[in-house]
Amino acid sequence: MENLNENTSGIVAENENGVVTIDMTVQEKKSDKKARDKKPRERDKKQAETVPSEKTPYDYVKGARSKNRLTSLDFIRGLFTGFIELHGDRRFADDPAVVGGLAYLGDIPFTVLSTEKGRDTKSRIKRNFGTPNPEGYRKSLRLMRQAEKFKRPVICFVDTAGAFCGIGAEERGQGQAIAENLTTLMTMTLETPVLSILIGEGGSGGALALAVADEVWMFENAVYSVISPEGCANILWRDPERAADAARDLKLTSKSADELGVVDRVIPEKSKDPEKMLADLSEQILKWYEATSQLSTQELLERRYERFRKIGV
Repeated sequence: MENLNENTSGIVAENENGVVTIDMTVQEKKSDKKARDKKPRERDKKQAETVPSEKTPYDYVKGARSKNRLTSLDFIRGLFTGFIELHGDRRFADDPAVVGGLAYLGDIPFTVLSTEKGRDTKSRIKRNFGTPNPEGYRKSLRLMRQAEKFKRPVICFVDTAGAFCGIGAEERGQGQAIAENLTTLMTMTLETPVLSILIGEGGSGGALALAVADEVWMFENAVYSVISPEGCANILWRDPERAADAARDLKLTSKSADELGVVDRVIPEKSKDPEKMLADLSEQILKWYEATSQLSTQELLERRYERFRKIGV
């Protein structure tokens, strides 16, 4: 039987073959602990040196979802005067996730449409986290038709993860509601200028229903994608933890969208002053309207149609 003894240099086991050390010495333990403590620091330092300074596509996704970003209501209040909100789709109900109404930019009346996420928990629940139901899209189409009748330009602010996918939404025709918006905007039947601005998330058909426009602008730190990175990763790899890989492959950043011709303008976000940013945006919108208003109705519709037909060609 083995006889274990402890001494100052470590622990030894004594058997018929002699004395065999089975544990390291106290000094070895101390030196090894120092080495182990040092390795993580060296590893962290090396990782810090190899991490790219540029943001990854998934960083842009997380930034676009940040609660600190301006919401569509912030843009409406900061850009326009005399805003009057209009409610209801005249078929089922009003949808708080879609805000629409009339307002002035300078002395020009606009129809304003937006998807609104909310700012805090209470408002986000009220707005269904910015995911519209069919009545929201039908409300937006009703107001677009009204704008056409009174010859008002339309501005859409898009910030949504996508259309709401609840059972009730599907029962009330979610797909059809989105399709009606796309058809109306694409088949040259809405005879008034339309500008869409992606201010945060631009997710799937829920965003596209308000983004088939004469021009589409996108904020520098916004994202625009056919599906969320998490959803894509779950479908392709059955692993939502690979969302960062999916974000990279989806080409969802403003830089990628600009290179692919999906958007017409990327709006810089270098300024930390929201008032200055809004003032610059107001000036750009007025210049856009001035240029667009010079076109005949036929030219306007043909340009809108051709704009989307040439994407990917």
